[in-house]
Amino acid sequence: MLGYVVRRLILAIPVFLAVSVITFSIMQLAPGDPAAILLGADFIQFASEADIQEARVLLGVDRPAVVQYLDWFTGFFRGDMGTSLFTGKSVAELVSTRVETTLSLVAMALVLATVFGLPLGVIAAWKANTAIDRGIMIFAVIGYAMPGFWLAFNLIWLFAVILGWFPVFGVVPFFQDPVEFLRHMTLPAIAVSTTFIALISRMTRSSMLEVLREDYVRTARAKGLSERVVLIRHALKAAAMPVVTVLGLVFAAAITGAVLTEVVFALPGMGRLFVDSVSNRDFPVIQGLMMIFAGSYVFVNLAVDIGYAYIDPRVRY
Repeated sequence: MLGYVVRRLILAIPVFLAVSVITFSIMQLAPGDPAAILLGADFIQFASEADIQEARVLLGVDRPAVVQYLDWFTGFFRGDMGTSLFTGKSVAELVSTRVETTLSLVAMALVLATVFGLPLGVIAAWKANTAIDRGIMIFAVIGYAMPGFWLAFNLIWLFAVILGWFPVFGVVPFFQDPVEFLRHMTLPAIAVSTTFIALISRMTRSSMLEVLREDYVRTARAKGLSERVVLIRHALKAAAMPVVTVLGLVFAAAITGAVLTEVVFALPGMGRLFVDSVSNRDFPVIQGLMMIFAGSYVFVNLAVDIGYAYIDPRVRY
């Protein structure tokens, strides 16, 4: 098992390197001069060439691209992702103040997606080709096709404006007031998780249908085992491989998929920080967040690969 984990870690290294090169290259090719952003729109028209060159030296963009990349890449692992051109604060400081909100939103969305998606998929497979199955699949199709931002606006209109059950925007720290924290995060979590509930339920149903046709499932039923034991202990465990893949992708996608949701609900998370940085052309912050988002995908894929080995020992060999 240890050898398998080490091999997966080694294979993840070139993927992460490729992601870092692509991220850095995109920022290098992006239009706009970081020195002009640092000097400001009002001053740049009066700045001399010496002022602009001094600003470039201050930012380090006067050096060769390879040197800039190596300095930025090694700094990333030291926690030094540069300094924001817009606020003057370090990128690490900006991210540290936003990461709790984003991780809380992603965690709640993942819990909702798992708690509702798995049972719906199992029930749909158990009641295949019945009205229950068709109803769940209709919900899955609608939920998967529904834009998250559109659902978010409708949730705000119904539950916040009309009914007044939940706040419209903002967030309260969990340790300050857990109840208010849950009230602020419920609607955003529902908006993020709806698509993933639909995806998990469809994948679970598809995997379960294949397993329920196997001979050992019929044997388990013939031995008199309860339907709950047959479905959960025998069928769902055997059908878990594709479901685990989807759960890993859902976790990674929720981090990036929460961007628009955080903007709609005015949540101070990394997604909103990313949108603001793009609007302000704050290149260091964009680079740092892109590496964090991409790194989360690499880490989750690695965790899923390791999870395969625990679910199916044949994968280790």
